[in-house]
Amino acid sequence: MTSEHDDDLPMDPAESLRLIERERATAERNLTPDPRIFLWPWGFAWLISFALQFLRFGPGGRVFVGMPEWVPLTVLAATMITAGAFTGVAGTRSGRWISGPSRRQGAFYGITWSVAFFGLSTVLGRVSQFVPDGEVNLLWAGAMVALTGALHMAGGAIYNDKSIFILGVFISAINVAGVFAGPGWHSLLLAVLGGGGMLAAGAYAKSRSPR
Repeated sequence: MTSEHDDDLPMDPAESLRLIERERATAERNLTPDPRIFLWPWGFAWLISFALQFLRFGPGGRVFVGMPEWVPLTVLAATMITAGAFTGVAGTRSGRWISGPSRRQGAFYGITWSVAFFGLSTVLGRVSQFVPDGEVNLLWAGAMVALTGALHMAGGAIYNDKSIFILGVFISAINVAGVFAGPGWHSLLLAVLGGGGMLAAGAYAKSRSPR
């Protein structure tokens, strides 16, 4: 017959370990944001915007799909700003389960994304009129991708996340290679390796994240 005092008895050691593991896993899920919310907005933004850049401003000035010149640049700016704002909000919200300096750290880093892209877009919009027409798209694309790579590396350093830091290095490397290759090739590299790579990285990171 079960006594009413049985609940006060010490828990079996094996059951205690299982309970601790369940609580640890729950806490880790709450504190670890879905990696896709940081990677997929950029993956889709790059895949769409740089594909348009390539189709309109191909290597050697070739036009694969006829469209107004302002369309690819407008889509590039809009998708980059949107992805930056989304990342900023996601970074801020991911710290809602954390208190103290770590929460402020996440919030500050998230705000940095939004402010940095808004500021860069303002500067580029002001100086674009002084840049030759054939180089304007490369200026915008190269500058925004350079900022993205730097912010990813900074995030990797802040959170001690090797994978994010390596992603930032990879982004920076293909950006530099594309800039040297010139207009058209730059867009193709970023659409395929950059956009496609971030979509794949997000899916892979999610498959390895806590369930």
